[in-house]
Amino acid sequence: MTGPGEGAPLADARVDRPLLGSELLHDGMVWDVVREAVDLGEAGTVRREFVRHPGAVAVIALDDDDRVLLLRQYRHPVRSALWEPPAGLLDVPGEDLRDAAARELAEEADLVAGQWWVLLDYLTSPGGSDEAIRVFLARDLREVPEAERHVREGEERDMELRWVPLDEAVAAVQAGALRNPSTVNGVLAAAVARADGWRGLRPADAEPAGR
Repeated sequence: MTGPGEGAPLADARVDRPLLGSELLHDGMVWDVVREAVDLGEAGTVRREFVRHPGAVAVIALDDDDRVLLLRQYRHPVRSALWEPPAGLLDVPGEDLRDAAARELAEEADLVAGQWWVLLDYLTSPGGSDEAIRVFLARDLREVPEAERHVREGEERDMELRWVPLDEAVAAVQAGALRNPSTVNGVLAAAVARADGWRGLRPADAEPAGR
């Protein structure tokens, strides 16, 4: 027995259903909440409320010993200090995704990378948000000169930085000790890519799916 599309490439596809109405419920500091009515054809019309998000990037930075850089940052909604890769919002209009990732790596970790690839793309919570995150792999790392370093504020001010062997990070993810989604996705994707000899990595300027 075969299903629809059997034999076609395994890939998500953008589908633009007729939009019958859109209402802004909350105009937030970073993201909004909207309500939309969508025509699903024979399935009828449904209303959905979701978070409209600008998107984000994250960076799995690996040194020459295959250690991954993680930052410990307080996240108030979950009342937890989480170990995360350098990451940030796409809040600069028109900024290239790799440039945004390089900016976050410099601002949060005082690092510059000489080599960049796309590690993976993922949707954080597609049932309730349109947030899309691209995770890059960065290597050939060097420090930003001290005089040029970004002054960190807020939750970023006292972030702890730790270099963790990739295998140790994978084990921590599997044990449930690391829960940030970019950490979980990025660490596991890096381990898979390493096992494949890094052959499946996409170039840093690869077009995201669904655009």
